Amino acid sequence: MKQKKLIIFMPSIEGGGVEKNFFIISNFLSRHFDKVYLITAEKNLSKKLNDIETIYPKSNYWRNKGRFRKYLICIYFLIKLLIKNKKILVFSFQANLYAILTSKIFGTKVVSRSNSSPSGWSKNFIKNLIYKIILNFANVVIVNSKEFKKEIKKKFIVNPVHIYNPLNKNEILKLSEKKTENLYPKNTLKIINVGRLVDQKDQLTLLRAINSIKNSIKLKLVIIGRGKNKQILKNYIKLNKISNLVKIFYTSNPFPYIKQADVFILSSVFEGLPNVLLEAITLKKFVISSSCPTGPKEILDNEKGGFLYKPGDYQNLAKKIMKYNENKNLLKKKITYAQSRLSRFGENRNLKKYLNILNSI
Repeated sequence: MKQKKLIIFMPSIEGGGVEKNFFIISNFLSRHFDKVYLITAEKNLSKKLNDIETIYPKSNYWRNKGRFRKYLICIYFLIKLLIKNKKILVFSFQANLYAILTSKIFGTKVVSRSNSSPSGWSKNFIKNLIYKIILNFANVVIVNSKEFKKEIKKKFIVNPVHIYNPLNKNEILKLSEKKTENLYPKNTLKIINVGRLVDQKDQLTLLRAINSIKNSIKLKLVIIGRGKNKQILKNYIKLNKISNLVKIFYTSNPFPYIKQADVFILSSVFEGLPNVLLEAITLKKFVISSSCPTGPKEILDNEKGGFLYKPGDYQNLAKKIMKYNENKNLLKKKITYAQSRLSRFGENRNLKKYLNILNSI
């Protein structure tokens, strides 16, 4: 082991697939380094972390006023640690530009992990130029899908390493066994969506698709998530009189509800590698997903393992839902195919890739 100490930089922990990957990867690395520090603006993480020293602000001032304030205090903590530790490696999960620049100023090696396609957050020339310059200062840039790798290589002239998100199938199956109320009436098409209620996840397109076919088939849609768009979605549901067809709520364990469903629908406009698709496939659900950048096309092998539709195209999504409803038995082979391809995302094989990268620096 060339590096005995590791700093993990993750200012804001906001739930979803990124959080799951963060905890899995961090706890794995804690077993392979003599000392691991986590720099974050969040608190009360000790129950989720194993043998990791968490450095975080004691005052709520730093965590209640948006991301930039969180980034600022975390950079301060990073500088303090880098002054004390000359031989240490920085592994950034978030706020990568800040972590890379700070590390380079102190002559420290840094690995950066990007979570979502730049299609969603890189919209202007100046921002693109800044990323193009600073990402190339990192010793290694890690992305989580092959499509993502091609995209970031073209956009920022950087050559990233692709490592899939580690999938813990046993944990998903175990959590799915928890007894819960049955949310779906008999003899209906059972549809589920899981994700933050934000523009990126675009549940509004899904609701529009449901509204367009509500008189054609019997169905029930469950949306599990929380976020700023909740009222927007509820207003649409009320306006279009589909309250009896749609239920929105949040739970930290969506797996029993995914297990109840027939179809999992991902409606995102951009992703990185959506964990939730892998989880739905693990639970033997048929998947209909937007063909957004990046991840879904790769997971479903361009519709060999499910259906794809153009992001935002609710009419095409509606057709895909109808097609599945009319051909359930014939389409079981797509579920079988998607499951046969899950080994790519195996937990151990992908965690070892992270360790090998960090050891090589």
